[in-house]
Amino acid sequence: TPAKASTADDAGNAPKDSVVLSAYSTMDLVDKDPDEDDPWNLPELQDTGLKWSELDVKGKVMRVLTSIVKFILLVGFLYMFVCSLDVLSSAFQLVGGKAAGDIFQDNAVLSNPVAGLVIGVLVTVLVQSSSTSSSIVVSMVSSGLLEVQSAVPVIMGANIGTSVTNTIVAMMQAGDRNEFRRAFAGATVHDFFNWLSVLILLPLEAATGVLYKLTKIVINSFNIQGGDNAPDLLNVITDPLTSAIIELDKTVISDIATGDPAARNKSLIKIWCKTEKITTLLNITVPSAANCTIGVPCWVEGNKTWTQINVTETINLERCNHIFAYANLPDLAVGLILLALSLLILCTCLILIVKLLNSMLKGQVAVVIKMVLNTDFPFPFGWVTGYIAILVGAGMTFIVQSSSVFTSAITPLVGIGVISLERAYPLTLGSNIGTTTTAILAAMAAPGETLANSLQIALCHFFFNIAGILLWYPIPFTRIPIRLARALGNRTANYRWFAVVYLLLCFFLMPLTILGLSLAGWQALVGVAVPIVVLAIFIIIVNLMQTRCPRYLPSRLQNWDFLPRPLHSMAPWDRVVMSGMAFCGIRCCCCCKCCQKTEDEEKGGKERKKSQEMYDNPALTRDDEPLEVPKETVKATQL
Repeated sequence: TPAKASTADDAGNAPKDSVVLSAYSTMDLVDKDPDEDDPWNLPELQDTGLKWSELDVKGKVMRVLTSIVKFILLVGFLYMFVCSLDVLSSAFQLVGGKAAGDIFQDNAVLSNPVAGLVIGVLVTVLVQSSSTSSSIVVSMVSSGLLEVQSAVPVIMGANIGTSVTNTIVAMMQAGDRNEFRRAFAGATVHDFFNWLSVLILLPLEAATGVLYKLTKIVINSFNIQGGDNAPDLLNVITDPLTSAIIELDKTVISDIATGDPAARNKSLIKIWCKTEKITTLLNITVPSAANCTIGVPCWVEGNKTWTQINVTETINLERCNHIFAYANLPDLAVGLILLALSLLILCTCLILIVKLLNSMLKGQVAVVIKMVLNTDFPFPFGWVTGYIAILVGAGMTFIVQSSSVFTSAITPLVGIGVISLERAYPLTLGSNIGTTTTAILAAMAAPGETLANSLQIALCHFFFNIAGILLWYPIPFTRIPIRLARALGNRTANYRWFAVVYLLLCFFLMPLTILGLSLAGWQALVGVAVPIVVLAIFIIIVNLMQTRCPRYLPSRLQNWDFLPRPLHSMAPWDRVVMSGMAFCGIRCCCCCKCCQKTEDEEKGGKERKKSQEMYDNPALTRDDEPLEVPKETVKATQL
């Protein structure tokens, strides 16, 4: 039935029994006042339109056609969103891929577990792909440059670095405070899970090597044979578009990491897509017969000793067809162009997806979706729901072949309130499992000489995520990432600039600082890190006691008011940031006004000059304007 005008009557706009005209949509998502209710509550549904049974034939046809068009647009924008993530990864590899290879080249630093961890974070952030950084590690292990035990912390760091993508996606919803609160919490719950797992498992691995030993037992226990590669389900759909934009030769980064000097001068942009390698025998001279390879013909002619070697020559057959195949631009320039383009498409698609979802997820559709995603099984089987969500997240990630794509896709759904934070958490954990199963299948398709190392590294990644789930999910009290993500979401909703600070601090500044201290030696790392860790633990304990049992604390520690205000409040920093932004805005506005004023003056000068010319030359006057003749001309005519 149409909505009654009782709400309008309260405002004095209509009598009680009058009927309000129906809206174009069937349901509206209404956010309640955050001052009255918990901002973490999902948006309520309010009926404001006609039901399907009350529509005439034309109304039903229009609603069906509108829904079909919206669904097609949603699929199209989602396709462009996924493609932009792929292009964004390629752009990061072009900008920082060779630097990532150089970082991996220092084997002495990688032997330090903490340095290996932050190198894994930095490289994965630079190339925007945990699978790429993992393949580099596999190449280094297979070539003997890195031990499997030293590679385990790098894999842990790659697991952290891959969560930067959905954090960037969450920042695109900063327009609405409550949406941003939920979206940023939904993205960073992945970060907190990874960081907390590393805080427990990295020291344990460094002390006991438990993951290395466990995976070694698994590898030795089974007669593992190479198989087919993991099915490229999503890439089959996205490759036609992304391959038309850019194609990369990812072996260049691995070659740089393994110390190939020729790879440093190669471009990451693939120019020739179809090549053929021809191996021929070449006769060469050697100093003596002792220099001949065993099993290879060796003979003496005159004073020279001859032997044969295999020479491999690469013949280019077919040039690539992407738009940068014929552009004579350096990798950095192409990377920056693609970075700007992909971020623009990513932001645009995300905004349009959110708007379409807001308009589509209404009425009974929204009720069903929310009920399916957020409702637990009846007692006593409510605990099973979260584990089913883990399996769903693992399966969906296996289908799309990327945890970044899956977590980035559910982030806006958390923001608009379709998925709760408590349900997004197990979906994210399942996504971590899904990406490792894909890596295991890819490792099983590796050549025989690299099969064992590739599979052991993939299994280390798998068991790391399993151990993290066992630590932070089964017991509700241990689901600390949810509480931390909610606290960070509240903080970033109040101070939105803090989201940028968090992103730079966790994924760039802190890893770079730890890496610099690692390069200076373990003494410098311990001397700086230990006091900071002790101070952080002290602050956490005092904060917990202040909220739960302040009476056991000294009166001075029952609050932080004895410290300078910038050390325990974000308000002074917020004033500084807002003042800086206001200053920049004023300066930009002044520049714009000055430029506009100059343009107006120039335009006015041209118009005055033109009017003067028209005044001097009567032939230039318009037909619809009276001809103005100078007085001197009139007097001369009268004479």
